[in-house]
Amino acid sequence: MKKWKCTVCGYVHTGDEPPEKCPVCGADRSKFIELLEEAPQQEEAHRDIPSGATEQPVSTDDAGSGLPENDVSKPVQTAFQKYYAFVTGLMTKYHAHPISVHIPNGVLPVAIVFLVLSMLFQAAGLEAASFYNMIIVVLVMPKVLFSGYVDWKNRLGGNLTNLILTKMICGATVLLIGLSLVVWRWVDPMVALASSPSRMTYLFLHLVILGAAALAGYLGGKLIRFPGD
Repeated sequence: MKKWKCTVCGYVHTGDEPPEKCPVCGADRSKFIELLEEAPQQEEAHRDIPSGATEQPVSTDDAGSGLPENDVSKPVQTAFQKYYAFVTGLMTKYHAHPISVHIPNGVLPVAIVFLVLSMLFQAAGLEAASFYNMIIVVLVMPKVLFSGYVDWKNRLGGNLTNLILTKMICGATVLLIGLSLVVWRWVDPMVALASSPSRMTYLFLHLVILGAAALAGYLGGKLIRFPGD
């Protein structure tokens, strides 16, 4: 029986043909590759060199690519590109996105709980605490979005599936609405008070970004496969 691997999320399907859609991330069947048994590797040290052929000197640059020195097809990287590749590689290796996304996912519910309690008990201190927590969410979201983009490019190959697109929309929703709420509260410090006609709209927008964050977390969990799943 053949085995097919999803190049987006790593799901392995067993069957004569790949599935129409990946049951984990929703990628179509064109994103599946057949897993073949590796042929035994020949020992390179005993490889015969054809008569009359000469070995080309190879480069011993920092990347250790092993390309011939005169290979003009090797792309030339600028200092910024090398630094960017180094930093984003570390971000992927040490799971910067899963770590950073836990900050808004933990702080955002607290901000909303404080806001609801402040409305119920007319507690100005809780309302201020809600506002400061929302500022933390807005400050962290750019890192969350960038690290998510890096993971998408490095770990998932940059394949834009419906699941990935929905996650991106949810992340942008949290950032944009969160920023709007911070600016709104900054301009109108009384927006959450009982006397404000906009207090329920203000609360509703908090609930919208909470739903967007929860949906993004749920979809992110679908990209992670555990043994036995």
